Amino acid sequence: MAGIAATCFLDQWESTDTFTFLEQAHAFGAAGIQCPLRGDLRRIRGRAEELGMYIEAMLPMPGEVGAEGFEQGLRNAEEVGAVAIRAACLPTRRYETFSSLADWQAFVARSHESIQAALPLLDRYKIPLGLENHKDWTADEFAALMAKYATEYLGICLDFGNNISLLDDPLEAVKKLAPYTTVTHMKNIEVRRYENGFLLSEVVPPEGMLDLPAVIEIIRAARPQARFILEMITRDPLKIPCLTDRYWTTFPDRGGMDLARTLRLVESRSGANLPCVSHLSAEERASVERQNVATFLDYARNTLRA
Repeated sequence: MAGIAATCFLDQWESTDTFTFLEQAHAFGAAGIQCPLRGDLRRIRGRAEELGMYIEAMLPMPGEVGAEGFEQGLRNAEEVGAVAIRAACLPTRRYETFSSLADWQAFVARSHESIQAALPLLDRYKIPLGLENHKDWTADEFAALMAKYATEYLGICLDFGNNISLLDDPLEAVKKLAPYTTVTHMKNIEVRRYENGFLLSEVVPPEGMLDLPAVIEIIRAARPQARFILEMITRDPLKIPCLTDRYWTTFPDRGGMDLARTLRLVESRSGANLPCVSHLSAEERASVERQNVATFLDYARNTLRA
């Protein structure tokens, strides 16, 4: 049964302790949680065991907190009984963060160093970690990275929708990355054109452009042990400025065929509804957020059997 990522609740997750989030997720009927570890870890573990729920931790990589900080995160994950860990090389977005190819290449070098520092510690603590495709690596780049480093304890946190922002076909990205998947971010997405590219939103089924049953089946066939964690983020559409010069600065291997394929796909969704919530009060946004999570979880249970 599906779990819930803390990032489903953008206005709350940075200030919510893990015990409280565990109780909230249980009230939604979730099977587990994926979140930062905050609070009394033994108490959290005991309550999760009482409820029959699992915990996936969210940790920063050594490149952010150093090897000692990363190892402390692994010790915390071990103490709380975490079954897996979600991490990322880049907490932001490639096309918004880097203004030159040299900047991107420096990030790539740092990422290799961070992964190399993490590997012996993961082998020691034996908790599977998934690096998210967080609008940073194209599917081919990420698959190559995993081919170089993937072990029993290092793989991918496969976000179902992120890679369209890098002009990857969403289903093809899933096929390429599924063999390395240890952790997931289950969602559906919708797109629409705007003057500098296209807009991207998470949406609640039955809305959405992804064939979720097919995505689930691909992952189950490749990695049957992977759990499905809902990351339904309720927010205004994100801008993917793929028609601007800056966007292309860090994509030397992307070309016209990638752009044309993606824009054809976007144009085919021209009638799609993209939700906006910024005009709502904080209380109204929180209400919509809760409803979206509850509806998606029901769909995951009853339709996806996830």
